[in-house]
Amino acid sequence: MTITKNIMEETRRNFIKKTGTVAALSALPVASYAQSSAKSEIKVALIGCGGRGTGAASQTLNVEGTKLVAIADAFGDNLKTCLDRLKNQYKEKVDIPKERQFVGFDAYKGAIDAADVVILTTPPGFRPIHFDYAVAKGKHVFMEKPVATDAAGVRSVLENAKKADEKNLKVVVGLQRHYDERYIETVKRVHGGEIGDIVSAQCYWNSAGVWVRPRTDKMTEMEYQMRNWYYFNWLCGDHIVEQHVHNIDVINWFMGDQYPEVAQGMGGRQVRVGKDFGEIFDHHFVEFTYGNGAIMNSQCRHTRGAMNRVTEYVAGTKGSAGPGIIRDHKGKVLWRYKGRPANPYQVEHNELYRHIREDKPLNNAYYGAKSTMTGIMGRMATYCGKELKWDEALNSEISIIPKEFTWESDPGPKPGPDGVYPCAIPGKTKVI
Repeated sequence: MTITKNIMEETRRNFIKKTGTVAALSALPVASYAQSSAKSEIKVALIGCGGRGTGAASQTLNVEGTKLVAIADAFGDNLKTCLDRLKNQYKEKVDIPKERQFVGFDAYKGAIDAADVVILTTPPGFRPIHFDYAVAKGKHVFMEKPVATDAAGVRSVLENAKKADEKNLKVVVGLQRHYDERYIETVKRVHGGEIGDIVSAQCYWNSAGVWVRPRTDKMTEMEYQMRNWYYFNWLCGDHIVEQHVHNIDVINWFMGDQYPEVAQGMGGRQVRVGKDFGEIFDHHFVEFTYGNGAIMNSQCRHTRGAMNRVTEYVAGTKGSAGPGIIRDHKGKVLWRYKGRPANPYQVEHNELYRHIREDKPLNNAYYGAKSTMTGIMGRMATYCGKELKWDEALNSEISIIPKEFTWESDPGPKPGPDGVYPCAIPGKTKVI
């Protein structure tokens, strides 16, 4: 029996029904609609002090009744930069003495222990480890996408999602389109039958790419990969997982929380080559097939000077839909979203704390894990060059996470004599 059996899940369709007023509520401070008996201060810990962690902490501190009381990062310089910024902006809402500043691979434990809510924003390879500890300690969680970088990590998150439900913990995953009224209304209309049955879908994250952090002479291999984490699969998952998961997830949502049964595709490194770019591809194209026969064509590319496109579309038997728009088969616009949605990055935090204060069910970890797995299956398909089925991908026994974490530990990938890291070779690389 596979891990997909007997897993309890709150679908996003039900989530929409239960939170149909999400945008209107989230435009207000949490305390304005929280129960009057539930205004006590909520203590928050931040684990992962990069740009996204600093942003997520800011959005949490924008919510009334929150206080940042602990902080953790593998690197002391990252922690200091983040903490200085947050103190400067939020003053008394940041109360973190030296004894609640934690540095190192095990730093997350001390920070999580000190808080009611934890923000998990390290490189995603650590997400299953940190989520496991947070749930074991009974903490509410905001965790960034993706929630894992390999199938073993996804299985761990799914198991802990169930434990979170059993403990009445609230979990939000940073797939913020679920908190964007433009997307919520579009999905609701598609689920209501306005474009008929979905037969095909396209999603894109084609852009110039991201930062590169160079190696210095004093770095161990582990430190270098941790600093330049985007370019190593155990930390990032490749950009089809780390970034394109947003778009893949939207299609899964349009499909009514169905997930592809089969994937095949192609990819490689054509432009982003050399010793600075680790082991990941710079382009992927994957054909995902759902159980009803619908096909999602997924594109993601990191190439400077090429066409950029970041969006999603679905086509049905009666029309087509994209974010905030529905058309008939002749291209006539049947509906267009005319509102001005609140910032979804803020809304997702507002909703987390509202659900905590009102003690209402909220657990995004199921769809966060399964959409992460969709991206991982796509990466596996492009790396091996073969057709893969969902269950065999999800139950793969190949783990890419290091066995131990110290600055001298072997992270796995190793550069060749020329300093260039080998990457997957379709037709030869094994993923199952």
